[in-house]
Amino acid sequence: MIGVSDSDGDCAEWVFPAAPAAVGSARSLVRGKLHGWDLDRVGDITALLVSELVTNALRHATGPIGVRLRRPAGPAGVLLVEVSDPLPDPPRARVARPGDEGGRGLQLVASSARRWGTRPGGTGKTVWFELALPE
Repeated sequence: MIGVSDSDGDCAEWVFPAAPAAVGSARSLVRGKLHGWDLDRVGDITALLVSELVTNALRHATGPIGVRLRRPAGPAGVLLVEVSDPLPDPPRARVARPGDEGGRGLQLVASSARRWGTRPGGTGKTVWFELALPE
């Protein structure tokens, strides 16, 4: 891991090198932070979606990968998750054929998240998604 920040208690972010170990590290840190925030009920799906987006970043980008979580101020609301990389091109959703090994990550994000999207950044892009938190 290159860096970590937890500035205001409602936000956590990490930066990982573009290496295969980043996927497992991101998944573990996200689960740990959600557990600390008492948000275990969305831990599995959040870790899965982060894993998919970090894997996509590894396949297509060659620089550091950022992961950021922002929880709502109250007990219910929306968890915002962002994965950033230095590649400026937005991801393209593919339709995977039955025998394909890849191509389902963005479909999984789209079908599991409340909303998702991409936005350009100063040195790349951010893919984000929101998960509704049950009361």
